[in-house]
Amino acid sequence: MADDDVGPSQLSESQQEVLGTFTAVTNQETSAAIPLLERSQWNVQIAIAKFFDGEAPDPVEEARASLVPPPVPPAISSRQETLMNGFSRSPRPSNRARFDPTPRIVPQPENQYVYRTPFILTLFLTPFNLLYRLFSGSLRIFAYLFPFLPRMVSGLAGSRAQPRRQRDTTGRRPLNSQDTAARFTREFEEEYGQHELTFFPDGYAQAYDLAKKDLKFLLVVLLSPEHDDTSTFVRSTLLSPEAVNYINDPQNRIILWAGSVQDSEAYQVSNALNCSKFPFAAIVAHTPDDSSRSMSTIARISGLTSPAAFVARLRSAISQHSATLERARASRDEQQATRNLREEQNSAYERSLAQDRQRARQRREEEEARSRVEREEKEKAEAQERAIRNLEQWRRWRAQSIPPEPSASGEGITRVSIRMSSGERVVRKFRAEADMEELYAFVECYSILSGDPVSSEASEPQGYKHIYRFRLVSPMPRMVYGLAGGHTIGNKIGRSGNLLVESIDEDDEDV
Repeated sequence: MADDDVGPSQLSESQQEVLGTFTAVTNQETSAAIPLLERSQWNVQIAIAKFFDGEAPDPVEEARASLVPPPVPPAISSRQETLMNGFSRSPRPSNRARFDPTPRIVPQPENQYVYRTPFILTLFLTPFNLLYRLFSGSLRIFAYLFPFLPRMVSGLAGSRAQPRRQRDTTGRRPLNSQDTAARFTREFEEEYGQHELTFFPDGYAQAYDLAKKDLKFLLVVLLSPEHDDTSTFVRSTLLSPEAVNYINDPQNRIILWAGSVQDSEAYQVSNALNCSKFPFAAIVAHTPDDSSRSMSTIARISGLTSPAAFVARLRSAISQHSATLERARASRDEQQATRNLREEQNSAYERSLAQDRQRARQRREEEEARSRVEREEKEKAEAQERAIRNLEQWRRWRAQSIPPEPSASGEGITRVSIRMSSGERVVRKFRAEADMEELYAFVECYSILSGDPVSSEASEPQGYKHIYRFRLVSPMPRMVYGLAGGHTIGNKIGRSGNLLVESIDEDDEDV
């Protein structure tokens, strides 16, 4: 074996291709992939199977170890050991059967890669393609006219050179795994008629994965149409009532996959299962004693066998391995139950955490709403206080500009009797040419005018626009004396008038 520090540059071109395919499938580092490929004799399928299914013990190393004779203990030591352990349980060699590991086969037909020629190169090669077709057509015509010449030329060429590699001469078109399984089922029914067996409708790799996942037995049946015993085996053994009933029994947990060795996939499976004689059947199952991912061949049936012997061999292998799979299934169920319990606990924790977050968000929203209400109430109270201060300042400022009451002996005088909203009646004389706003201002500022003398230092409040929250009306007949129109007191009221002060609500129209 080569050293472990062999680099990709020291590999041959074919080994580099195998290394590229292996790393593309397994995504493994090159330093770890090269030793595994060397142990697999640079067979990419075996290396991939070892990577995914676990590597079996090396038979060469085991053979070397078996050649080393075990140390022979002294007779006295053996007697003492016998006397000391005479009534105890003597150690017994492990009687666990060793099974051959079964790789996972992925079919790789020769024409699976289709390379499309670039368009520019196709245009460039079009004249040569036409010339080749004309030349080949001429040769076919010449061969048709002189049929003995091609046989003579092929005989001479065959005697001088050997073919480099064996080609598939069966004429079967390579298909994908599912189409290959459907073709085999159709040809099987055409050859042997309708039957009750249920073949797996996909490839060997998919059946292999399903058997490993569900811990079932994979029954692989490989047929060779060219073999003389194939028809007898199928009609007498495989389609016998005993075999059909046993294979279809759900309690046996059997997945049936069959194929013809004329197909590439079945041929690769036959090589992997060490098929030595057709017809061939093998039982593949999970072997947890070897590793947690290993699949092994627990039984092989080669050649023509009777239905009773075939079913007996199946029953014996399955019954011996059922306990192992039951333990693995129980362990897997326990792990799944533990995983489900952990997921339920995590889900419950997430729900509890979500509820706590919801309650925290609700408390935060309530606190924000309460703070907003308090802030609005505070702003409203400040606005009211500011409005009251502005109104009081405006009254003092406006009272300064109200002229004093004129004398009764003068002309152009209007006498007005006003009943205030407090019930007090005030009689005052105004100039007839004065605006109605002066009468409203008098009513608004009456509390200032009837009290202490007005200070001359009062100024108009900045940014304040005064709105009168009352109207002056005459009782009989009722008439509203508003500010609209800019009329004078004499024009609206005349020489005298009796007015009432009515407060205006916010829903009413402004004066």
